Amino acid sequence: MPPEPVPASALELRRRAWPQWTLPAPLERPGRRNLHYPDWFAGSWEVQASDGSHYRVRFIGDGRGRVVGDRAGNAAAVGTALLGDRLRSVSDDPRNPNRQLARLAGPGGSTLELESTVVGRRTESPAPGLFLADELSLQVMHGAGEPAVSRVETLSRFQRLDPDHISGQQWQARYPSPALGLYARAGGGEQLEISLVRAGPALDPAS
Repeated sequence: MPPEPVPASALELRRRAWPQWTLPAPLERPGRRNLHYPDWFAGSWEVQASDGSHYRVRFIGDGRGRVVGDRAGNAAAVGTALLGDRLRSVSDDPRNPNRQLARLAGPGGSTLELESTVVGRRTESPAPGLFLADELSLQVMHGAGEPAVSRVETLSRFQRLDPDHISGQQWQARYPSPALGLYARAGGGEQLEISLVRAGPALDPAS
């Protein structure tokens, strides 16, 4: 008899449902736990995205043998590629790796502050060389008026092609403020294809 088909994982089912996403999602509260990547991410990568953007990201050891992203550096690289000089700075909360603050140029020379906090996360490695991560972030834009609150979900799927190449896809959706209710339907979405090419020697995650 042929083998029984392997059931699709929670994130694969989530991916197939895009863009018809709703909340709550099959995610867990991360607390202050960082997002851990497979060892084959360690190092610096040149990224080319299907929206035409190009930037460099890096993944480093956390001192405990796990690989994490350089969150502020990577967010600044992506933000600069998309926003140019409108992005002024990005900083991490030293007490919480899941909270970040970006400062943006606003109207009339003002500064806007975008506070992002990861409130939901799930990761899966269903096969060797395959990694999926889904994060839900609460975003608060602080400006001259009342803060604007929204939620953004980003599901990423990465496949290791060889030690120096990773292919990826990302699906993103935006939801209204949780003040309007925990149940929500995605109000818009974006899908990207990305290619990562190693930009330097591979790093030891334990370093």
